[in-house]
Amino acid sequence: MTIFWRICLVSVVILFQGCGNLTDITKDWTLEKLYQEAKDEVNNGGYDKAVGYFEKLETRAIGTPLGQQAQVEKAYAQYKGGSHAEAMVTLDRFMRLHPASPLVDYALYLRGLVNFNGDLGFLSGFTGQQLDDRDQKASKESYATFKQLTTRFPESKYAPDALARMTYILNTLAGYELHVARYYASRGAHLAAANRAQTAIADYPNTVVMEDALSVLIEAYDALGSTELRDDAKRVMAKNFPKNKLAVGVSVGGTQKP
Repeated sequence: MTIFWRICLVSVVILFQGCGNLTDITKDWTLEKLYQEAKDEVNNGGYDKAVGYFEKLETRAIGTPLGQQAQVEKAYAQYKGGSHAEAMVTLDRFMRLHPASPLVDYALYLRGLVNFNGDLGFLSGFTGQQLDDRDQKASKESYATFKQLTTRFPESKYAPDALARMTYILNTLAGYELHVARYYASRGAHLAAANRAQTAIADYPNTVVMEDALSVLIEAYDALGSTELRDDAKRVMAKNFPKNKLAVGVSVGGTQKP
């Protein structure tokens, strides 16, 4: 045997001896200690380590409320660590296995958070990063999950925050439609501008962008020479935002004010 192969053999032996000496430091921990260590890791930002601890706790406390708690908190650690896909899998599995668990409301809330992106808001003016198809899909899924939470568990302590996030999501999606409508209008594509403004109004009523969307719609119809549609939009403006300059002199009943 050559010296090279002797060295390789010795290295392999040392490697396997080292692996054999590895021990599970948690093997003698109580369930309570394991849970507390996992929580401490989450609080200190050690999300990967926390996931490992929660997985051990889930296995050791299977069939108990603590085991269920470990599953949901593992999903939280995955979410905080940026492993969103893994968090969704964990939460979906939890809700499938434990549909009557008292933690379902929290699981739904957390599932909504995983898809929620607070950086893509209408208040940012959509400068820099904008909503692509994936962002919109995630936002809509987040809204649907929060709605499920607030419908099924209206008294949940997570419901108020979920409702606030639902409003934010609707304003974000409506704001994006308005942004696109304005872009088309600035390029002289008035029909496309009208269509996107109409989408913002029809799909996301009572959002903060409705007045601006109506303004874009009225101006687009005016540029297209669609006077009847323009006047209809003006009447909607007069009814909802009577102080808007485009509503001046317009009667909700359809006639011009004297």
